[in-house]
Amino acid sequence: MKQTKSTEMLVGMFIAAGLAALFVLAMKVSNLSTLSTGESYQLIARFENIGGLKVRSPVTVGGVLVGRVSAIDYDNERFQAVVTLDIEEKYNRFPEDTSASIFTSGLLGEQYVGLEPGGLEEVLTDGSQIELTQSAIIIEKLVSKFLFDRAAEGGTE
Repeated sequence: MKQTKSTEMLVGMFIAAGLAALFVLAMKVSNLSTLSTGESYQLIARFENIGGLKVRSPVTVGGVLVGRVSAIDYDNERFQAVVTLDIEEKYNRFPEDTSASIFTSGLLGEQYVGLEPGGLEEVLTDGSQIELTQSAIIIEKLVSKFLFDRAAEGGTE
């Protein structure tokens, strides 16, 4: 009887460890584990195409996490995606000519916004708009362009 009870305890601990591991994995995947509770300010960036960018996607500068995407909307007048970035207050010295690009982490990883500071002395403030943006690269478009360009070259010879 004692053998069965200790086996049940080991199985229970194993299941609890597995559930804890699943919880940690879910937190990593959903980006909820790195939400900042500190003060932040918002910047606005407009893109022609945001690809698979999502709310809570990281905003980085030089590989350092400085904020998160807080909202994504569409401008019916300019036909562009409007992305609101929440930047931590301690990173409040971005020059006005800072550019924003959408990158993919790895070949099939999550998309994120990368900021590249410019050289002006004036800085972006809460509600400022980033004027220089680079949309996401859509792999399907690159592949189809490559295939159709190759087909066109082959057909003219």
